[in-house]
Amino acid sequence: MIAREKKKSDDLLLNILPRDTAEELKTYGKAQARYYDQVTILFADVTGFTRMAERLKPEELVSMLDEYFRGFDEIISEEGIEKIKTIGDAYMCVGGLPVKSKDHAHRVVRAAKRMLDFLDEKWNYYESKGQEGFRFRIGIHSGPVVAGVVGSNKFAFDIWGDAVNTAARVEQASEGMKINISGTTHRLIKDIFPCTYRGRVAAKNKGDLEMYFVDR
Repeated sequence: MIAREKKKSDDLLLNILPRDTAEELKTYGKAQARYYDQVTILFADVTGFTRMAERLKPEELVSMLDEYFRGFDEIISEEGIEKIKTIGDAYMCVGGLPVKSKDHAHRVVRAAKRMLDFLDEKWNYYESKGQEGFRFRIGIHSGPVVAGVVGSNKFAFDIWGDAVNTAARVEQASEGMKINISGTTHRLIKDIFPCTYRGRVAAKNKGDLEMYFVDR
């Protein structure tokens, strides 16, 4: 009985935290923050979410978000990408941690393309029922971050750094059903993924940033 409950507790911890971080917390009661010199961060959020929220019942809205985010979870898990969190209608994940990888940018862009394919499938499904599905915009940027656990109650694994803020701005500058990437990420993936140059685009508190749409 005790062993079964311990396994349930461990499984829950692993569902919230990366394995190394969970083991460190169990052993020492705390986890050391770690610096990663190069990761790739993805943000995605629903276009026209406010309008959708006004039209749908709260339970319908939450059910749909859960359905879509579960689909995203499956994709990034298969690509070896770490989910960080969801905030309302926004989804955040990162490639290149907790296990460092040289192809983190390729993994994240590949996952983003699969997300759009998934979204197209869901759109067709809801359209066949005379309903409207969600459309997302996606933004991706690569750079250094610090990762760790904050808090003692309802603790959460998170990442911090200028690269996170930049990724959020790149996502905000994206468009519905498009993958917008920074010039930094483009330099890492251009050998495999064709892109369309957008020029230098204004980003809040970041000035003008080089951005590209990943071609579908």
